[in-house]
Amino acid sequence: MNAMAMPPWLEKLLSTDFFRVCRAHVDSARSECNMYCLDCNADAFCFYCRSSKHKDHQVIQIRRSSYHDVVRVSEIQKVLDISGVQTYVINSARVLFLNERPQPKCGKAVSHVCEICGRSLLDTFRFCSLGCKVVGIKGDGDGRFRERGEGVNMSISSSSEEMLREGIEQDIYPPPTPPPPHSTARRRKGIPQRAPFWS
Repeated sequence: MNAMAMPPWLEKLLSTDFFRVCRAHVDSARSECNMYCLDCNADAFCFYCRSSKHKDHQVIQIRRSSYHDVVRVSEIQKVLDISGVQTYVINSARVLFLNERPQPKCGKAVSHVCEICGRSLLDTFRFCSLGCKVVGIKGDGDGRFRERGEGVNMSISSSSEEMLREGIEQDIYPPPTPPPPHSTARRRKGIPQRAPFWS
């Protein structure tokens, strides 16, 4: 099959505001809008809206990592070519970020960076997020995505696989802060008592 144009739902998905409370189910326990329907291509909706309005539709669930929206690779790769986008392992699931995340400039040299925003990457990926891939595809001139699996190597290199499995990604898995050093000074026992006044 030939390369196809960018899916009509992709840019809308990337600009959608997720995790607000659903107006229709505000008093329910699972009322955060973290679902997106690829068939309807409208706003985000909650778990209850899915079962009532999108039962037989293609729906993906958006999740959060460090206040940024992510989607599971197992869901998105069924409908979209995600080659070239860095993936991460969070809570035992491989995910990718929907949009670019700001990164403070660091002095140390990195070997792999996102072609659009310059964010450091784990391996030889082109983009840090789906949003950066969209910008990159548009910049390539043809604005075309390939269909899932068409002439694309969906595998991840063994070195990247090893790093992902171990969770080596500084802003997702920050190193634990060491406990404060114990004081060597001796502590006083009991409550100090004032000497009585003698007249």
